[in-house]
Amino acid sequence: MSPEKKNQIKEFIDSLNKQEQAWTNGYLDGILNGIPATESLTPKAGAENKKITIAYGTESGNSKKIANIFASRAKQEGIHAKIVSLDQYRLSDLPKEEYFLTVISTQGEGEPPASAKKFYDHIHQNGFKLPKLKYGVLALGDTSYPMFCKAGEDVDQQLGSLGGSRIVDIQRCDVDFDSDAHHWMNEVIQKISGNHTASEPVSKQVKKSTGKKIYEGEILTNINLNDRGSSKKTHHIEIACEDVYYKPGDSLGIVPHNPVAVVDAIIAHTGIDPERTFVHRNDTYSVYELLQKKLNIIYLPERVVAKYAAHVRADIPHIKTGLLNLLQTYPVKDAAHFEIFLQQLEPTTPRLYSISSSLETVDGEVHLTVARDAFTIEEELKFGLCSDLLCSLKAGDKIDFYIHHNDQFRLPDDHKDVIMIGPGTGIAPFRAFLSERESAGASGRNWLFYGDQHFVSDFLYQTELQQWLESGVLNALDVAFSRDQPEKIYVQDKIRQKATEFFQWLENGATLYVCGARRMSEDVEKTILELIAKSGKQEDAETYLNELKSTGRYLKDVY
Repeated sequence: MSPEKKNQIKEFIDSLNKQEQAWTNGYLDGILNGIPATESLTPKAGAENKKITIAYGTESGNSKKIANIFASRAKQEGIHAKIVSLDQYRLSDLPKEEYFLTVISTQGEGEPPASAKKFYDHIHQNGFKLPKLKYGVLALGDTSYPMFCKAGEDVDQQLGSLGGSRIVDIQRCDVDFDSDAHHWMNEVIQKISGNHTASEPVSKQVKKSTGKKIYEGEILTNINLNDRGSSKKTHHIEIACEDVYYKPGDSLGIVPHNPVAVVDAIIAHTGIDPERTFVHRNDTYSVYELLQKKLNIIYLPERVVAKYAAHVRADIPHIKTGLLNLLQTYPVKDAAHFEIFLQQLEPTTPRLYSISSSLETVDGEVHLTVARDAFTIEEELKFGLCSDLLCSLKAGDKIDFYIHHNDQFRLPDDHKDVIMIGPGTGIAPFRAFLSERESAGASGRNWLFYGDQHFVSDFLYQTELQQWLESGVLNALDVAFSRDQPEKIYVQDKIRQKATEFFQWLENGATLYVCGARRMSEDVEKTILELIAKSGKQEDAETYLNELKSTGRYLKDVY
């Protein structure tokens, strides 16, 4: 694109308000996704006075993308559309809404994304009615996870329970969401506008993507970053893969295979034919393939244990345990009895690990920072299925993975400052950020807060961080090692010590990032709210922080 055109576009965008920018974004995104531009953008008859709210809850950015496209489509039909993130939505407005459309994803064990948690809790915990509300829910999910689209289903059911009327039925979308999402948008718009001839169903014109691309990588390096005396094992793993593509902020997804010894023991204990085939998620697999590669058999959630208890008619404590342990303690009658329960097992949940490298510095490689998860069940030491597998891999071993793109956790322009808060393995994406900014020669300043238990044994990537500090890539580094003194010190304590400077960076336009444990992120946010409130410049710290969120300057990747 010529410099003249770039300047024209920049001037045009600068002249728009936020709603107009959102509309333009959705309009262009729609065109790129195969939606034809209408011959006229003037409001169509019958829709001029219709107003809708499109609220989205997103973790990776897909819900926001769809919401923007939806708003653009609605406005082309003359419907006034307001877009808002669910963490910015004023909950007191819900009873006043006439048309309320929600695009929401599902995380982990069926939970809503962090940005939708407040809204989700509000509609479930407060006794009110919504008799005037007309609503629709577009639920995004991933059929690799057992609780597919659960958060969207919960919202849809609860809004109905509160007295709302569905405009259209809930639409559940897998990772190939384009076609289903556009069909849902078209149906909603037709219902609201009353114009059943407006816009041919877009789903016919949208190419369906092929879903996740599975890569095969080879382990180059796998080393424990913790030193002698540490109670932890955190591995730095380098994987070679020629055609891999990702951006800093993305994660690597793995569906771990179950140990062969456990699979063999289950087959021997039940007498089931390992070659017998079953249909699972529209594909056919042998019993052995299901048990080894597809089904969760190692740590069954309580809901599955409860199903097994009902199946064998036994009083089993609702605890997290393995299938083999259940079979040994509460055996099935025979192979046929086990076959029935086999079909009630849930798929193995993919594990996501923040990528700790940049393709600008390690072309054809992807790096991970993986903590070996250790815990006890009935006083027996156990290890996480996937983290244990990854930490045991040797150079030359092969591994299949996919890239989970996260457009909600991206670096700003090169001239912008960034503040990164990432204790423990939360440092992973920030190693990628710093590598990327060093390679790009970014002029923006970089400030990192890092923490762990002990300086001597748990300072991950210490040498690299010190080199970045000396070279000027890293402008400030504050560390907190909680167990090196009688009083525990955490990253939020370091932030509190630098409150004035921290707030000044925010005032100067810095983007704030937090990565790591959810509990840590909550403590950090409380501290940031405190220092904003004490700055003397803002009467409402919540409003200030919400403005950072809405403008993409406060981003979190927590687990």
